[in-house]
Amino acid sequence: MRTNLRRSWVASVILAMLALGVETSSANDPGNDPWPDLVRDAFNGRPMADGAGVLAIDMPYRAEDAAIVPVTLRLTLPPEDMRRVKKITLVIDENPAPVAATFTFGPNAAIAAISTRVRVNSYTNVHAVAELSDDKLYVVKTFVKASGGCSAPAAKSADDAQASLGQMRLRQFAQPAEAPASRWRDVQLMIRHPNNSGLQMDQVTRLYVPAFFVQQVKLWQGDDLILAVDGGISLSEDPNIRFTYRPTSAETLRAEAADTDNHVFKREWPVERSEM
Repeated sequence: MRTNLRRSWVASVILAMLALGVETSSANDPGNDPWPDLVRDAFNGRPMADGAGVLAIDMPYRAEDAAIVPVTLRLTLPPEDMRRVKKITLVIDENPAPVAATFTFGPNAAIAAISTRVRVNSYTNVHAVAELSDDKLYVVKTFVKASGGCSAPAAKSADDAQASLGQMRLRQFAQPAEAPASRWRDVQLMIRHPNNSGLQMDQVTRLYVPAFFVQQVKLWQGDDLILAVDGGISLSEDPNIRFTYRPTSAETLRAEAADTDNHVFKREWPVERSEM
């Protein structure tokens, strides 16, 4: 049921854009800012405080490729602040599906930064909203010049994408100057998946490729959840999630991903303790 609803929603967006010729960018029309409506729809109109000092968002001002725009979310809470971040929501205001991803932190996870790659459909503000343990929302934003990312054709053919569907690779990076028990570690999870947006056209049939994307990713160290990611059509082909976290004594890292066609992909890796 959930899959059908998602596909119906994406299809309706496509039809509306094509039939009405909607210009989604408000870059040249400040009076048509979608953000107030997004706050109401995605966050139930909850008040938001300035997020400076809580988090920062890094994106290129002008994207080299609108289909794979890098974004990094950095947590900037000072060490003496006892609050913790519960989740971060990434919103690309002018995209057909503006909520690109929600990153929910495990209850005991210590995370300093998260990076991924997104599609950007037109010149847009991009907001990052952090929910802290005080149950308040904090927002920061940046502006990105890019266009056409959601409708850009896939880099791989449909046959190649199907052959490698769901393959996962994990890379682990450590800070060599720190002790293994306490050092921060970077982990990069790469998932082979076309992540079709529903806005791409098959160049042979001239029909739109149905939306088909990774909708959830979870990562654990041992039995403890580190990070859960709820994604949508704005995440780029072959989703790539990198984050900086403080490891525990757990011996394994485990990932599970699920897509809109109910495929579930699982893998487990030993924690690398050696310096890299």
